[in-house]
Amino acid sequence: MSITAHGGPLHVRRLGTVDYGDALGLQERLFERTGESWLLLLEHPSVYTLGVRARDAHMLVDPAAVGATIERVHRGGDVTFHGPGQLVGYLLVDVPFGPGAVHAHVNAIEQVVIDALGKLGVGGAGRRDGHPGVWVGDRKIAAVGVRITRGRSMHGFALNVDPDLAMFDHIVPCGIRDLGVTSLAAEGRAVPITAVHDAIATRAATRWGDDGSDDRSMRWDDVATPVLQ
Repeated sequence: MSITAHGGPLHVRRLGTVDYGDALGLQERLFERTGESWLLLLEHPSVYTLGVRARDAHMLVDPAAVGATIERVHRGGDVTFHGPGQLVGYLLVDVPFGPGAVHAHVNAIEQVVIDALGKLGVGGAGRRDGHPGVWVGDRKIAAVGVRITRGRSMHGFALNVDPDLAMFDHIVPCGIRDLGVTSLAAEGRAVPITAVHDAIATRAATRWGDDGSDDRSMRWDDVATPVLQ
């Protein structure tokens, strides 16, 4: 299964560190721009998010006790952590209707991350049967959770570059008790997060931009705030 390009550029916006609620508000505004393709790259202050299938029992501590907040969100998946050192990518693109469309979209996001990790020197990154996201052996390096409404996507992926992995000890990550969590740094790849931006954006443009054949497939839009007029 594949997802076709949309005949326009992928607009990539690097936002720095953004509170979860502000980033969600920006997503909601961009969601209404049907026909435009957007990738938001950012980091969040420490926050635990619970998807629509999350169990309260998978949150093992009071988030405030570890310096985090908590948000319930309308995306797939269970509970996960976002924080400094983790690259979050929110993808807003039109998704074709039809059987398997959601699976194909998740698969496409995973592949973009897998290919970017390969470029960054993380060998062996791939999928694990029955567990969405990107894995290095039995350790998850990137979580994926999406919501598709009226043929358009929200949310996306969270890739661990160099976060405090101890923050994952306070939850059952993605509802999985017997598998671990890792990061680029933990896998021996200490790279600037801007290099990860570039690796992700280039491959996302090939997937969701014009056709990936030249620079017209991606437009960087660097701003200091998440406000979109």
